[in-house]
Amino acid sequence: MAAHGEVVVLGAGIVGVSIALQLQLRGRSTMLLDQQGPGEGTSFGNAGLIQREAVMPHPFPRALATLLSYARNQSTEAYYRGTMLPRLAIPFMQYWYNSQEDRHRMIARHYAALITHCLDDHLALAGAAGAIDLLRPGGWLQVHEKSESLDHALKEAAFKAGNFAVAYDALDSAGVAAMECSLRPGLAGGIHWTQPLAVVDPHALTRAYLNYFTRLGGEFRTSTVQGVERRSTGWRIATVHGPVDAAEVVVALGAWSPDVTGPLGYHPPLFVKRGYHMHYAQPEATALCHPVLDADQGYMLVPMQRGIRLTTGAEFAHRDAPPSAIPLTRAEAQARRLLPALGRRLDADPWMGVRPCTPDMLPIIGRAPRHPGVWYAFGHCHQGLTLGPTTGRLLAEMMVGETPFTDPAPYRPERF
Repeated sequence: MAAHGEVVVLGAGIVGVSIALQLQLRGRSTMLLDQQGPGEGTSFGNAGLIQREAVMPHPFPRALATLLSYARNQSTEAYYRGTMLPRLAIPFMQYWYNSQEDRHRMIARHYAALITHCLDDHLALAGAAGAIDLLRPGGWLQVHEKSESLDHALKEAAFKAGNFAVAYDALDSAGVAAMECSLRPGLAGGIHWTQPLAVVDPHALTRAYLNYFTRLGGEFRTSTVQGVERRSTGWRIATVHGPVDAAEVVVALGAWSPDVTGPLGYHPPLFVKRGYHMHYAQPEATALCHPVLDADQGYMLVPMQRGIRLTTGAEFAHRDAPPSAIPLTRAEAQARRLLPALGRRLDADPWMGVRPCTPDMLPIIGRAPRHPGVWYAFGHCHQGLTLGPTTGRLLAEMMVGETPFTDPAPYRPERF
């Protein structure tokens, strides 16, 4: 006997949980399915920032010197496995094309239409879920060793402020030291992004949203999804624990979404960026107070409940390849230069997660082409945590027939 749900959301990361919660708030009986617990996949490991300043998605580098630097594969910011290069050729060419300045700024306007709502949407859910104590104001700090990279970053910050109401403070070397005296001296300066919220435990935040969803009557089940097929009355989801029938299905499985969409004939040009994290003890003398990005090296140090979380740059490898020690080894060496008093490792092993990325840097949100009753919500790359509740609100508004808060056309699945 098949279980039934009016709507079934596949994927219990921050995006899937937020969609299910927003639907349940609008009176739709919703079931959430995932092979793991809520927020235990890619949502578990991130820098824990709700990034109001991130109105411009990460572009592909276009300067020849930068490209040659990456080609040597010695960077902390990006590491690739050579076997992946043939698979990445086409999406990287599209990514490079879309990163041309004029095209990138046009894409940024579509990106910003979501990002500008992220704080309000998180605060609304966190307040109702009793999770406000997991959100810490004060923004985060971007530091630069090289004056030329700082100058470029300040120009971009001014553009964000003038066009997207982003707030920041420019810091010289002394200003950085005043905010974080445990960082090594001699940095060129930095930028204090003042609007973002830091999440002291991202996993706990996702669980809090899930608990709120179940208090509202939503159902969460743990099971591996094997496929989705059309039925006369809707859709049947095959799982290892038996079928689940639904009038509508939302695919929010992140980097694993193509495993479900492929058999339906939809093959988005997703590529993945893998990332790692490790927790470290706080410096004994002076604790790190703000999340810090080493902008010239591409890793972050983030104070959390567990300790200081070091998040690495991007690794370009097959989604299911075994972990590599190289990204964390490189990032830790740089982190100990920046924060000499960084303490010992606290985790037995590094955590690894997989970010789903699109060549035009925009997430895929909307009705599935040629399949009424199927909806897609994936491809958020670095901003799944930031955009979870906002994506949930946009998709829920579309599904229940409300007027969306922003035009959903730029994110439509059929653009690919």
